[in-house]
Amino acid sequence: MSVTIDQQFIEYIVKSLVGKPEAVVVERSVDEKGVLLELTVDPEDIGRVIGKRGSTAQSLRALLRALGTKNDARYNLKIVDVDRPESERGTPRQKSAPVQETAPVAAVSDDGVDNVPDEPVEKESDLAKKTRAELADLDDLDI
Repeated sequence: MSVTIDQQFIEYIVKSLVGKPEAVVVERSVDEKGVLLELTVDPEDIGRVIGKRGSTAQSLRALLRALGTKNDARYNLKIVDVDRPESERGTPRQKSAPVQETAPVAAVSDDGVDNVPDEPVEKESDLAKKTRAELADLDDLDI
């Protein structure tokens, strides 16, 4: 299969950006949505290709759109992250927010012994409910 002008175009630009140009691979497929170019680079270079806040990837896609208007084609660029498993590649990465928990309050008695309560650690949602209830009680006071 011969390399098309769009593949050569993206390959040339990306090879000038990355540290390991020999690892750059551009695969092309055509479907009803248009032309899909799948770009694979060395895992160490993925940040350079994506850029800060995706600016380099957006620029590559803008250049492809310009090429598409010239060639009457609709181009899509997919940057493949080889470090991610195949099942996760279609979904964006999400940082899971840790559950906020309140730590038990340790009280030191006069004899210097730490007294940690045996009650379970409250989750943030329980604390929020309790705080709202206390605020509602304060609203009932006539001051």
